[in-house]
Amino acid sequence: MTAYVVIVREQTLDATSLGRYRELAPLARHVHPVTPIAFYGEHEALEGASAEGVAILSFPTMTAARAWYASDEYQAALPHRLKGSVSRVLLVAGNDEASGASG
Repeated sequence: MTAYVVIVREQTLDATSLGRYRELAPLARHVHPVTPIAFYGEHEALEGASAEGVAILSFPTMTAARAWYASDEYQAALPHRLKGSVSRVLLVAGNDEASGASG
């Protein structure tokens, strides 16, 4: 079942650290199957608080998404994101038609 990682950047704290994260994080995409669905483009809050940026990454499975997050490559980048921003990261199961799930 497809899985999505949603990264919501609420506030930039340190642009230099966030820049380093942007350099390192893509290295994990070379090792793990990930497809950027939305990547910090134009967005609009229809309800609730807005955000500085939003990224949605697609993975073939929840297990694959967890493996990407836990990978050495992403873990090397993560401290820079944590220092550079206030963010939320959500892992969401997809609603693949083959699963018969409904929302």
